Amino acid sequence: MLVSLVLIKTETGTERDVEAAVRKVKGVREAHLLFGVYDISVKVECENLEELTKIVIDKIRRIPGVRETKTLPGVRYGSI
Repeated sequence: MLVSLVLIKTETGTERDVEAAVRKVKGVREAHLLFGVYDISVKVECENLEELTKIVIDKIRRIPGVRETKTLPGVRYGSI
C-alpha cells in the first residue's frame, strides 16, 4: 500500500468545488482546504506508483479549477 499526499493549487474561487470533486476520486481518503501556498491537501492510498500516476494525471489534474499539483509519495521506513 502506497500512501501519498497531493497538494493542489486551484483557480481563485473554485476551492470548494475542487475539494468536493476530488473527494469522489477512487483512492482519495481525505481532502482538506488549506490557507497558504496550496489550497487543498489530499491523502491518497493506492497499490503502487503506476496507480498513483493514473489518479493524479488522469483524475485529479482533469478536475476543472485545478491549476497545479505537487505529489509527495510516502515511503515505509525499513522497506527501502
